[in-house]
Amino acid sequence: MLDLGPATRRVARLLDGVGDDRLGGPTPCPGYTVRELLGHLAGLAVAFRAAARKDFGPATDTDPEAAGPVPLPEDWRVALPRLLEGLAGAWAAPEAWEGTTRAGGVTLQGEVAGLVALNEVLIHGWDLARATGQEYAPDEASLEASYAMLAPTADDPEQRGPFGPPVPVPEGAPLLDRVIGLSGRRPDWAPAAGGGKSG
Repeated sequence: MLDLGPATRRVARLLDGVGDDRLGGPTPCPGYTVRELLGHLAGLAVAFRAAARKDFGPATDTDPEAAGPVPLPEDWRVALPRLLEGLAGAWAAPEAWEGTTRAGGVTLQGEVAGLVALNEVLIHGWDLARATGQEYAPDEASLEASYAMLAPTADDPEQRGPFGPPVPVPEGAPLLDRVIGLSGRRPDWAPAAGGGKSG
């Protein structure tokens, strides 16, 4: 079992630094504005909470790529922290990590789904922090778990991460930079060079 609480709380703390004027800005998550990234965080919190509870239905069986961006709730400043707290709480139950479950329409071992949930929160938290000019320092245990999930193995050195081809980072780079590089993002991404969509 992994504790998702530190990662979800770290992301929730970023929300105070997201001004309305930032919602249309670009993020390191390709093609996502800040608004769409926040909607995605809300959607994944719901989906992986349901996966933890083995509460199968549209939340666990819908491919997020096919469904498109999740609308951001109007009360997102209140709703999103609660959703993130609920996500961490659901994965605090030992039975969440047992047996199989579903997420994004894919059947997974419970322990794999929990790790994917943690990784999604951690990486998209970095996306949000970078897009809104905030500091981001995930806890070491979460970083190590994400690194272990994303790092290529000797059996499969060409392994592609869930977010895209890895980006090389210098030897000796901080663990966060190495995780971000493995996720397919440039650790030095900044909004001025980002792209994204307007609106």
